Amino acid sequence: MTKSNQGMGVLPIIVIIAIVVLAIVMLTREPAEVEAPTETPIVGGMEESPKNIVETAVEAGTFTTLVAAVQAAGLVDVLSGPGPFTVFAPTDEAFAKLPEGTVESLLADPETLASILTYHVVAGKVMAADVLALSEAETVQGGVLTISTSNGVMVNNANVVVTDIETSNGVIHVIDTVLIPE
Repeated sequence: MTKSNQGMGVLPIIVIIAIVVLAIVMLTREPAEVEAPTETPIVGGMEESPKNIVETAVEAGTFTTLVAAVQAAGLVDVLSGPGPFTVFAPTDEAFAKLPEGTVESLLADPETLASILTYHVVAGKVMAADVLALSEAETVQGGVLTISTSNGVMVNNANVVVTDIETSNGVIHVIDTVLIPE
């Protein structure tokens, strides 16, 4: 590698890999039955979804790194299961804020990756109104998230930027920072 292209990093390669993996997943899925359209309320900026957490994250297009990580950690079946689950979902931009090489090393370590990802998941369907009444929440990883509402809604050091994206097996709240268990 020359000095001029050393600074590009590996993140663009991971994004390309994530896009290829998502394309393969989308192309190999069986088509869902189409039901007659019904009116659904718009919640958290998105319509309530009959899709599960993973399908909703894929469809949103802003969680490609998260979806690739869920796949690498072997958590697709769990997060596609009956739940209900509450997921504090970091965006692609949140993953981009991690130090260079972090995402790559986590993708190579499924056990650590699974621990970090399950730290973003709370058992049960915890809607925004419920979050406002909490000061903490236990994760399925076993750790505890600190919830603050004094300056917007924060979970640990992450701002909750979109709330109440309902899915068939729970709810997604979008956060701007990846949560790392202590």
